Amino acid sequence: MNEFNAKQQLSGLIEWMREQMKLCGGKTAVVGISGGKDSSVVAALCAAAYGRENVLGVLMPDGVQPDIDYSNGLVDFLKIKNVTFNISGATSGVLSEMERVGIDASRQTRVNLPSRIRMTTLYAIAQSVDGGIVINTSNLSEDWVGYCTIYGDSAGAFSPLGMYTTEEVCALGAGLGLPEKFLVKPPSDGLTGKTDEDNLGFTYHAVNEYVRRGICDEETRAKIDHKHRISRFKFKTIPVYHNGLPIVLEETSGYYK
Repeated sequence: MNEFNAKQQLSGLIEWMREQMKLCGGKTAVVGISGGKDSSVVAALCAAAYGRENVLGVLMPDGVQPDIDYSNGLVDFLKIKNVTFNISGATSGVLSEMERVGIDASRQTRVNLPSRIRMTTLYAIAQSVDGGIVINTSNLSEDWVGYCTIYGDSAGAFSPLGMYTTEEVCALGAGLGLPEKFLVKPPSDGLTGKTDEDNLGFTYHAVNEYVRRGICDEETRAKIDHKHRISRFKFKTIPVYHNGLPIVLEETSGYYK
């Protein structure tokens, strides 16, 4: 198998990003900044593709975020415009209303709610700035096992890193000149107090070896296959019932005649 060539990949990826932004009719890349490698690399890619003056980084702590220095350091390093938008009022507001109407918020609700509010925030900001377009920051390794929140961090106009593994993302970041500290921070959702790999029960390296080389022990393979299989709904457009009634529009509308 050929070695991953970050420099070669960057050229095509940046051109593709420019084409996608043009198709969206956008101008300003709106990126949620967590301080981890994915958002750091996407922000750096956007600066390279569109110019740093056309990138807006949005920091979204939920109350106090102990590692927010990574996020602040990243936007300072890239010299991109940025805002800090604390979502604690929104999350606590929803949870308080659930309690008021007698619905006990599950653990999964409490874990996923901040991600969905962050995406709502990104879209609210994007629709209020000149040509704002929300850029997805997920990578292939996460998406392969469905480690994302539907309508939360799985959303965005397009996904620059959606076909790159965690290790390839790091290589792209190094190729863009990002300092190592923004690429080696253990991946975490910032919500559960655990790393992604703690929550998954296996490493991203194991996922990467399986996806790219087909190498994996049987126990881990079974876990990865299971998570992959049950999470595909997160990446499909919403199913609709084809009732056989005519639609007399062109096929380019997204529907068949």
